[in-house]
Order: sequence, then structure tokens, then C-alpha cells
Amino acid sequence: MKLTVAWIGKRKNPAIQSLTDEYLKRLRQYAETDGLPVKDEAALLKLYGRHGRGNRGRLVLLDSRGKQLSSEELAQFLQEHQDRNPLPLVFGVGGADGFTAEALAQADFTLSLGKMTVAHELARVVLLEQLYRAFTILKGHPYHLGH
Repeated sequence: MKLTVAWIGKRKNPAIQSLTDEYLKRLRQYAETDGLPVKDEAALLKLYGRHGRGNRGRLVLLDSRGKQLSSEELAQFLQEHQDRNPLPLVFGVGGADGFTAEALAQADFTLSLGKMTVAHELARVVLLEQLYRAFTILKGHPYHLGH
């Protein structure tokens, strides 16, 4: 499975950068994984073929109005994608203002990390950790159980 996590905006906080790098490294044990900053929403949509030039990946955008999944449900989501879809799975984390309605309409799935508002840089780290946790669930690794 190929997995890309793309986020809008430059990395500003060294602690966030360190955690981003750590979870990207951990994810690479389970899937071909890229982390990619993009300039803006239009660049994200263009990069992943959402402007009329074919579909280069299944696009999942993070938004507070999206579907909330447990860690186990996210693991199942990844497994189902892996079993049924050869295209890369692309997760997009918006900037401070989130995504426009137009961008959300182009997403294949909209995912919410919960009802609380989370800073977009922190949301990136939470998403990466949850993706890592989901893969450990699928592989039966004890990380999810807290051992």
C-alpha cells in the first residue's frame, strides 16, 4: 500500500517536525509512506489529480464535520482500501482555516479526529500516530494495547 499524508503550510514548530518525522519513520515499516507539505488547497487537489486529469489516489480530507472512527475502525478502513484499491491513499490536513466546501466535495472520504478543535499542525501528528496505531492493530503488534 502507498500512503501519503499531505498538509497545507510549512512546518514551523521543531517539536511538531520531530514528531512528524518519527511517525513517518514508524509508518514506513508497514507501508510505502510519504509526508508532503503543500502550498495551499488548490496545490493539494491538483497534485492528486482532482482537476480533470484523472485520479491519482483516494483522497481523505480531515474535517471536524467528517466521520469519526475508532482506532480499530481506522485499521479496518485501511485494510479494506488495501484489499480493494490499487491507488495510493492520500490523507490531506488543511491549514488553519480547514478545507473549503468545494474541496470537501472532491474528497472520497472525510475523516474527523473528534469534536474538539485541534491546531492543524497537531492534527497532522495525531493523524500520523493513529495511522501507525491502525497498522499495528492490523499486524497484531502490542503497541495498541499499551504493552
